[in-house]
Amino acid sequence: MAHDHGHDHPHDHSHDHAPPPPEWADPTVPDTELSPRALSRRTLLRNAGLMGAGATALGAFGATPAAAGPADAEAAEAYRRRHDQERLTFLAGDHHIHTQFSPDGLYRVEDQARHAAQYGLDWLVITDHGSNAHAKIGVENVNPHIRAARAANPRTLVFQGLEWNIPAAEHGTVFVAPGANEVSLLKQFETGYDGAVAGATDGTPGGPNTAKNEALAVAGLRFLAEHRRAGTVADALMLANHPARKGLDSPHEIRAWRDAAPEIAVGFEGAPGHQAAAIPGPGHQTNGRGYYDSGPSAQSFPAYPLASYVTYGGFDWMTATVGGMWDSLLAEGRPWWISANSDSHSVYGDDQVRGAFAPGHSFDTDGQYPDPVSGGAPVPTQGDFFPGCYSRTHVGAARYGYTDVMAGLRAGRVWVDHGQLIDGLDVRLAEHGRDERGATLGGFLRVRRGARLRLTVTIDPARRPNYHGEVPKLTRVDVIRGEVTGPAADRDTFATPDTRVATSFDVAGRRGRIVLNIDLRDVSRPFYLRLRGTDGRRSQPGLLGARVDPHGPAADVRGNADPWQDLWFYSNPIFVDVRR
Repeated sequence: MAHDHGHDHPHDHSHDHAPPPPEWADPTVPDTELSPRALSRRTLLRNAGLMGAGATALGAFGATPAAAGPADAEAAEAYRRRHDQERLTFLAGDHHIHTQFSPDGLYRVEDQARHAAQYGLDWLVITDHGSNAHAKIGVENVNPHIRAARAANPRTLVFQGLEWNIPAAEHGTVFVAPGANEVSLLKQFETGYDGAVAGATDGTPGGPNTAKNEALAVAGLRFLAEHRRAGTVADALMLANHPARKGLDSPHEIRAWRDAAPEIAVGFEGAPGHQAAAIPGPGHQTNGRGYYDSGPSAQSFPAYPLASYVTYGGFDWMTATVGGMWDSLLAEGRPWWISANSDSHSVYGDDQVRGAFAPGHSFDTDGQYPDPVSGGAPVPTQGDFFPGCYSRTHVGAARYGYTDVMAGLRAGRVWVDHGQLIDGLDVRLAEHGRDERGATLGGFLRVRRGARLRLTVTIDPARRPNYHGEVPKLTRVDVIRGEVTGPAADRDTFATPDTRVATSFDVAGRRGRIVLNIDLRDVSRPFYLRLRGTDGRRSQPGLLGARVDPHGPAADVRGNADPWQDLWFYSNPIFVDVRR
């Protein structure tokens, strides 16, 4: 099974900043000085045997060992096994956040960073929209604010990135590790490869400019890959945002991004931001959750069904459909990962409004809006949450640093949740009788035909109220299994017939840590496993039928989708290859 996880790591770590670890992971901070939620996270570390030695490991900034790409399959397997044996701590974050430097943004960088820290995030990415004003002014002017936010929130990793207008497609997060060249590289990238800046947004199927614009997107990813290899920056990543929202990201484009730069283009949003957009109330009557409330246009991929233009339990159709687009990529053996984030522009119920420009000034002249001011009353018409309030992307890392988070994202050591549905998740797949911890999320396990495997899923249920004031209750966990069949003959396919919910566990009413064990006997063909869990309040058979997914997420209703009443978590997969 061809399987490149892109674990090669740049040799230059001189730009990796060295903030102190989060308070909950720092043994020098007494329990009495922690917030209730931080204390809860520390308790999870202790229960997992990670507090102490594990906390010390998180403090080893910039100490990730340099590793060139393994030269052969056996070396690659050994390298992956070493990663899988590490004791991982999951760091919560958000890679899609806007500020006053976006043409539709509101908040200061320091506001978003402060709220991210308040809501328990360990890392965040500032991703203002690519535009002419941003390319000329904003990408440089925002950097001092990002550096100030790093100083003001020393225990939070604050990345600089941008929201890329992908030529011929939708949007994507592009971000780099901090360092001397973070601004110059992002500026070069945006000036040369942003669809809006380059006039290359048209992606009409069969249109005269489509092939050229799609090629520009691929060239942009290769540009980032070349500079990463050259050490211009310590690392760079791209994740596609809200991929099914307008039907613009065709299957062959997604495959082309991954193939062109597998170490850069690593995934897409499994769940978009704007999760408050369809809370019933004024101004939300026609909104879809995530602002998924449009339909096909001339630029949409024509084979996508109408069902793809809405979310399901807050998740994008490409992820929520068992046997759908995401699974079609995984069935090829492609490491392609999901995330969840806020896409925070302006927050539901906040009282901040945009300040007024001085005479002669505008967004085009300044590259930013004035600082926000209080409007005197909450604004109920907005559709977003602050970073960390609702959506979280949890990245497994053995150390605490910028490149360590990026390496975890690239490796797929990720699970995502909404509404703090669960506090912790650990997934391990190993052979029976082997004295090792086995492969974890994003991992790769090679076994002999006929092997017997054991999947162990450890879940820490929510113990404290979420930011809506309720203690979430996990009721069901699904194990989804798909066969790995190799590259698709049709690069525009978005379904695979060999993926389905293999096992479900009713965990309603369980107290304390939940441990689920599954035996997999007589393994004969390559496959992958991924997980999904829910509070069980809204469900329907999956879009490919009850035989494939008997209790999937329900379609979100425009103007009537309270996100707090419909909570899910998803994990990235573990792959298994079988030796003949």
